[in-house]
Amino acid sequence: MKVAPILRALGADDRFTSILVHTGQHYDEAMSGSFFRDLDIPHPDVNLGVGSGSHAEQTAQILVGIEKLLMEHKPDLVLVSGDVNSTLAAALAAAKLKIPVGHVEAGLRSRDAGMPEEINRILTDRIAEILLTPSRDGDENLIAEGTDPSRIHFVGNVMIDTLFHLLPKARELGAPALHGVEPGQYGVVTLHRPSNVDEPDTLLGILAALRQIASELPLLFPIHPRTRQRIADLDVDLGDIRLLDPIPYLEMAGLVDGAAVVLTDSGGLQEETTALGVPCLTLRSSTERPVTITHGTNTLVADRSTESILAAYAA
Repeated sequence: MKVAPILRALGADDRFTSILVHTGQHYDEAMSGSFFRDLDIPHPDVNLGVGSGSHAEQTAQILVGIEKLLMEHKPDLVLVSGDVNSTLAAALAAAKLKIPVGHVEAGLRSRDAGMPEEINRILTDRIAEILLTPSRDGDENLIAEGTDPSRIHFVGNVMIDTLFHLLPKARELGAPALHGVEPGQYGVVTLHRPSNVDEPDTLLGILAALRQIASELPLLFPIHPRTRQRIADLDVDLGDIRLLDPIPYLEMAGLVDGAAVVLTDSGGLQEETTALGVPCLTLRSSTERPVTITHGTNTLVADRSTESILAAYAA
């Protein structure tokens, strides 16, 4: 979602040539391959095929693979986006080879050092020479950390560029009807963060709240494979919660656009729901996107307890 509008802009300017590298960190066809089709992104020039593994394993494998590519192609700039392991690994490999780095979505901070993504964000911003911020709080965070303002460029949110670019096509799909629900009369759920799905007590509390909400409002839950396994391990009754396989970007955008509420631990969905005016309950202890709370539709349910989720939903 973040690279698509950048590739369109680069492709429209004959001053630039680009090499698209897919690290393979997100490797499931339903969760990755469909995005290239929906977003009309060209087939990656290189796929490192890293796959799953611990944070250290993924980062190390990407470092090795990216370094070889950079030494072969000698680019003028390495552009990375977001806050995943691929982001930090590519930035670090480039910096070691003295190749300038640009960071798309720079400056976001949750101030929660327990989040692996926060570590990736901070370190990538230290490495990058060009810091491309999606919101003004990103500028403020970087300046407060002592960053030279000449390195900071407020460019807006490229993921929302993608959302609005493809929203007409997403609406044409009629995603709610495909799942037997009416616009404004259902909710959407996503959960994937270890702090939610790998902690049995936390996951059970969230599911208890979702089960109660689903008794009065249909809840569609496109489920990450890892989350599905954790729920299966708990052998818990899901009531009327409707589990779905991972779904393509356009279909998901259409579902979110028509939802009465979204319950999620995703960073991107906090932004998309704010842009669409859809109420969002973020099931996390902190957020790196506070602008979605102060200027948007997002409510942070920090303790993720059954009672707090239900109270936020009722409000």
